Amino acid sequence: MPRYNITVKGRVQGVGFRYFVQSISINMNLSGWVKNLDNGNVEFEVENDEEFLDLFLQKLKKGNGFSRIEDLDIISIVPLNQNTKFKIIY
Repeated sequence: MPRYNITVKGRVQGVGFRYFVQSISINMNLSGWVKNLDNGNVEFEVENDEEFLDLFLQKLKKGNGFSRIEDLDIISIVPLNQNTKFKIIY
């Protein structure tokens, strides 16, 4: 089960983007977290089967109608193999 660390650059703070990521993740039963970074980017980690993560990334790239994604940095990391609820970190 893969896990990704993803940093999203663009207009992604102050537009409900973290809640958008959380909503998609919960609906798709993904584990992980999301948080704002001081530099205006948003970082998150997601974990589940590859097919779910691919679908998640497709939905993410469409955005929530208020956000504008300029770049995605996706890094494959060591899976935690925990089935935990997806959460927003403040």
